[in-house]
Amino acid sequence: MKLKQALLAGAAVVLAAGGASAQISGDVVKIGVLNDQSSLYADITGQGSVTAARMAVEDFGPTVNGKKIEIVFADHQNKPDVGSNIARQWMDRDGVDAIVDVPTSSVALALAPLIKEKNRVFLNSGAASSDLTGKACQPTTVHWTYDTVALSKGTGGAVVKAGGDTWYFLTADYAFGHALERDTADVVKAAGGKVLGQVRHPLNTPDFSSFLLQAQASKAKVIGLANAGGDTINSIKQAAEFGIVAGGQKLAGLLVFITDIHALGLQTAQGLQLTEAFYWDQNDETRAFTKRFEAVMKKKPSMVQAGVYGAVLHYLKAIKEVNTDEGEKVVAQMKKMPINDFMTKNGSVRADGRVAREMYLFEVKKPSESKGAWDYYKLVRTIPGDEAYRPLKDGGCPFVKG
Repeated sequence: MKLKQALLAGAAVVLAAGGASAQISGDVVKIGVLNDQSSLYADITGQGSVTAARMAVEDFGPTVNGKKIEIVFADHQNKPDVGSNIARQWMDRDGVDAIVDVPTSSVALALAPLIKEKNRVFLNSGAASSDLTGKACQPTTVHWTYDTVALSKGTGGAVVKAGGDTWYFLTADYAFGHALERDTADVVKAAGGKVLGQVRHPLNTPDFSSFLLQAQASKAKVIGLANAGGDTINSIKQAAEFGIVAGGQKLAGLLVFITDIHALGLQTAQGLQLTEAFYWDQNDETRAFTKRFEAVMKKKPSMVQAGVYGAVLHYLKAIKEVNTDEGEKVVAQMKKMPINDFMTKNGSVRADGRVAREMYLFEVKKPSESKGAWDYYKLVRTIPGDEAYRPLKDGGCPFVKG
């Protein structure tokens, strides 16, 4: 009888051990970096985000609970159908557990329900639409770096406060641009300002002349650029050629990255106010991360790339705690744990998946103020996390109560 009990106990231990090892599907944690590797957002995401993800794994360690961690990557070409096909193949055939980055909100909005259906994790760093934690929120999505509400409250709010009370929008004609225009217009109107109109341009537009002429003819004090990456660079450069700022109108870059300023040069970009979640020269920790990143990429990191690092690291810490890569369980754990890294101090993942952290309103330096290459920003204001983002109760996230 005692021998039988011992055998049964031993079998139970074996089964328990087998069950525990099976918690990590395929005995590997596989993270897919899905972004723009070849077009207008490649500079702010691209291989830099792959490098940031690899740095997070390097700092966490090569394994989690004894299981190997792998990074794969692909180019979604800013197309929802291409992104969805890659994501489906990754999850169904290749065993990818989490998809990270995903600039281009139309792609991100297509992926979020698909990733939820497969019970994997979506670590969004690149896409901006606030709908990802609003009407389109999913329990397996974490919106990490920034969103259109934070951008509109930061930059839009500052410009209105400085007297820019009439606006005309130059908007990228897809989900991100529409959301940024909408959220900024709400801020402008709430402050007593007026929106005089908008013109929408295709993604990756080389010639902005007709759009800029319409904005110029509006006589609005502020032309709000609800676009990003190469589109922002081209619209600002061509606005200078048309003498729009010299003529008295102000440009508001609603999503501007450090790499955009580098491409534009301080002579063109000086005086622009912009909202970011990260700047490489903020403190010793940001400079240390940047030094490592720059050794590989030969340039400074964008906030999206810094966000990829933080999201991957927090995800791996959550897996270590719950010993599973099941999407809803991992994200639930991520929501329980505080976020503390070089980019985010005392941050948290809210019930709707939105990461709450401080944001920063910067102004681009004059050439005479800069001490050297990439010394571009001066801090105007730190925006507390509870002010930067939309209140939880106002988002319309279906699974958030109250």
